[in-house]
Amino acid sequence: MNETNETMNVTAGKKVQTRDDARMRVKKIAFIGLMGAVSAVLMLFRFPLPFMPPFLSFDFSGLMEMLGGFMFGPVAAVCIIIVKIMLQLVMQGSFSLGTGELQNLILSCAYVLPALIIYHRSKSKKMAVAGMAVSSVFVAVVAVFTNLYLIIPFYVKLFGMSMDDIIAMCSTVNPAMKNAVTMALFGILPFNLIKYGVTSLITFIIYKRLSKVIKGIISR
Repeated sequence: MNETNETMNVTAGKKVQTRDDARMRVKKIAFIGLMGAVSAVLMLFRFPLPFMPPFLSFDFSGLMEMLGGFMFGPVAAVCIIIVKIMLQLVMQGSFSLGTGELQNLILSCAYVLPALIIYHRSKSKKMAVAGMAVSSVFVAVVAVFTNLYLIIPFYVKLFGMSMDDIIAMCSTVNPAMKNAVTMALFGILPFNLIKYGVTSLITFIIYKRLSKVIKGIISR
């Protein structure tokens, strides 16, 4: 009789645990979707930086991607990125026949994944800082190549421009950008170092407090 009661209690306990796990998964998915939506909204508030190429715009959408990745892992971060891009297409459409969205996907993944891989190997404040530092440099370098070999050539063909036209446009805001190499060194590279460096700094400042709140809600 006692064995039967114990078996029933174990079975009931497993069912309760299964229901709790299912609720937590649903809440986690909901927060991933919400973070993707917030990231898409943050993209709407884009702005240029002084002395930087005018075709580059600063936004804080990477904040939600990095925060979500630290909380839920690299797969969740990629899901947030995809949700962001899909919602942006719904809200604004594509101005580049999908090329800009492809670059967005590449740069977002180049930013979050190295940091998350480093952090999730050994979860500590030191590793989080190291991961974001590596990511900020890595994505800035990747951005040089995606701009020079993907975005700029596309816009040159789409609008009947030339590389000289792009460089002339950049040199009006920064005379140091006189050719493709100087545009990369004095424009594209520092712009992305600033953009993702600032995003990483804000992530570091708010992550601990925000993660406690979100994880508390999920675990209820």
